[in-house]
Amino acid sequence: MAETSRNPGRIGGIALWVLQGVLAVVFVMAAVPKFLGDPTMVATFEAVGVGQWLRYVTGALEIAGAIGLLVPRLTGPAALGLIAVMIGATVTNLLTAPPIAVVTVVLGALLGLVAWRRW
Repeated sequence: MAETSRNPGRIGGIALWVLQGVLAVVFVMAAVPKFLGDPTMVATFEAVGVGQWLRYVTGALEIAGAIGLLVPRLTGPAALGLIAVMIGATVTNLLTAPPIAVVTVVLGALLGLVAWRRW
C-alpha cells in the first residue's frame, strides 16, 4: 500500500506554524492603521459611536495577539483572545461594511483551528 505522507504530524505542525505566522502578520497589518489614524479606521470607529479610544485598544489587542500567536505557551489563549476581537469586528463590519464581515468570520475560523490544535 502506497503511503502518501511519511510524517503527517510533522507536516501538519509545519502548516500550523505557517498559518500562525500568516495570521500574526495579518493582525499586525490590521493594527498599524489603527495606531496611525488611518481615515478609514477613524471613520469606522466613529460610525460605530464608541469613540476613538476603542480603536487604540483594538490595535493593542491585535498586536498582543499577533505576538502571542508566535509564542508556544501563549498560542492557544492568544487565538481565543483574537477570536473575541473578531466577533467584535464582525458585528462592527455588519453595521458599517457588510461585505468585509466575511473576512473577519474567516479569520475567526482560522483562529479557532489554531486554538483547537494548540490548546
